[in-house]
Amino acid sequence: MSSPLAVMVLGLSYPQLGAAESLGRAVGSLDPGPVRHAMERFVEEVTVLELGAWEELHTRTLDLSPLFVPYVGHVVWGESYRRGAFMSELQREQIDLGADQHGELPDHVIAILEYLKLADHPHSDLMEVLPQAVATMRKELRKAEADNPYRHVLAALAAVIDSYVTEGVRA
Repeated sequence: MSSPLAVMVLGLSYPQLGAAESLGRAVGSLDPGPVRHAMERFVEEVTVLELGAWEELHTRTLDLSPLFVPYVGHVVWGESYRRGAFMSELQREQIDLGADQHGELPDHVIAILEYLKLADHPHSDLMEVLPQAVATMRKELRKAEADNPYRHVLAALAAVIDSYVTEGVRA
């Protein structure tokens, strides 16, 4: 059985040959509920795309001029000293846990998902701002491109973070 956090990492990672099939299998192993439902919808929408079209969608959504900013600290604090301090603290914890940052800054959503998979007691500032940051990311994407398939990944992320923060359920 795949963890919801691991499945979202797959969904947010740059698509490669066979990625849709791997993601579909991982999603299929999730427990029924809002996370699985949202990720199934994402898989449905990206599997109809040719790999090149999915790559372009990913790049347009998350990389060059992203439709939403995938950096939690930037979403909350912008380019400020507070974001820098947050990233420094978070990176120290990610390194201590051996979390894979996938070559990203420590506040990138993928690096944070990898960290959350390993952290028994996640950084308190992160857990305080993460719901707000994900809500902002969802709003930005909805405003920029309401039918973008990545909206489903952000919906799944919001559901996981909500259960993680409010109920203490580790995904």
